[in-house]
Amino acid sequence: MAPVAMRLAAQSLSDAQPVPFWLEDPGKPGALPALTGTEKCDLLVVGGGYSGLWTALLAKERDPARDVVLIEGREVGWAASGRNGGFCAASLTHGFGNGLARWPGELPKLEELGERNLDGIEEAVARYSLDCDFERTGEIDVATEPYQLDELHEMYEEIDRLGLADGLELLDRDAVRAEVDSPTFLGGLWDRRGVAMVNPAKLAWGLKRACLDLGVRIYENTPGLDLVSVGAGMGVRTPYGRVLARRVALGTNVFPSLVKRVRAYTVPVYDYALMTEPLSPEQLASVGWKNRQGLGDSANQFHYFRITADHRILWGGYDAIYPFGGKVSAEMDHRPETYLTLAEHFFRCFPQLEGLRFSHAWGGAIDTCSRFSAFFGTAYQGKVAYAAGFTGLGVGATRFGGDVMLDLLAGERTERTALEMVRHKPLPFPPEPIAWAGIGITKWAMARADENGGRRNLWLKAMDRMGLGFDS
Repeated sequence: MAPVAMRLAAQSLSDAQPVPFWLEDPGKPGALPALTGTEKCDLLVVGGGYSGLWTALLAKERDPARDVVLIEGREVGWAASGRNGGFCAASLTHGFGNGLARWPGELPKLEELGERNLDGIEEAVARYSLDCDFERTGEIDVATEPYQLDELHEMYEEIDRLGLADGLELLDRDAVRAEVDSPTFLGGLWDRRGVAMVNPAKLAWGLKRACLDLGVRIYENTPGLDLVSVGAGMGVRTPYGRVLARRVALGTNVFPSLVKRVRAYTVPVYDYALMTEPLSPEQLASVGWKNRQGLGDSANQFHYFRITADHRILWGGYDAIYPFGGKVSAEMDHRPETYLTLAEHFFRCFPQLEGLRFSHAWGGAIDTCSRFSAFFGTAYQGKVAYAAGFTGLGVGATRFGGDVMLDLLAGERTERTALEMVRHKPLPFPPEPIAWAGIGITKWAMARADENGGRRNLWLKAMDRMGLGFDS
């Protein structure tokens, strides 16, 4: 980083508050009381992020008489569900390319189910009056290097060949800059309907209210400590009591699963983001962005960025930090060296915004798995179901995961449970120190590929053949 660029980037961060922008909202609901004593229910949902909230809501929609309890270790939406970029995507497979590589025969069905899932989210936003700034603006994948432009064209041709290109539009340099103006943009691929922008914390809080209105009993500051079989049902111990339930759905994602054998399938990856102060009318005019799409660049170490309801720009990504041992720790929630890198990259992308300052800077853990998309399963003779490994696309895909868990708990064969994606798991991560070394080599190789026209070295090619990867 050049000294001048470093100085300007540092100055832009001088007033940034080290808290997630979304969670610092005066409308944030108060925490509900913790569970004390013994509760009994038909379905216990563990986890108060999107995964748990959607599962609880869908359970009540399927059977309003079902007695549902949800427990959350802190407060609803405090972790990934309140810290993400607010990209609510239809994709269940972490993008078309990953889906094509892993489930080519199922991809049309997966794309259809993903579209229906996003439609279901939009319908729920309207039905329950979820005040979450939902905007189905789509997303543009932008190319900032010539090889990325070639890859976007090849991807579009493959999607079109399969008859799945409805709503996609290739943009040349002038067209993409007419949408959002950056001198770094060489072209793009605009998915007009497959992504919505949301305020992520407000979505979680709205789902919490909707669940309560349907009769779900929610206990916050109530972590599930262990899981045991109790007669025909299950028991979960909490700090001040326990819950006895016929069935249990685990939506704990990045946090250690109560089913211990599941833990090897995910690792935490720390992702970081900046939020600017509101742009002036002149600054807004200099970047355009009238259609308010989400954007992401096409590098291995990619950035994601979007504009908020009050005309701020969220800028995140690039670094994906894996802590040795895979431990989730509050100490990892902030990383000033990453903030400095992100700020420098921001002004490289938008030089016309020099002088703009960042108001917030934060990080959080993503649950990633080796195939980059969710996996599912059951335990305790089908009395417990889990979904995890959403790898950064959980804002939308967790609703699908909730439906899968409910199908599995009901013992039903549905179009979801029949999927190879649902029936098979990814490869687990190896134990330490092999995981640390392997992830480190992979990150180095990905950075080298970005610097060398996208050319993947022997390590990455071997990882591709084995179906292994590391991503945020």
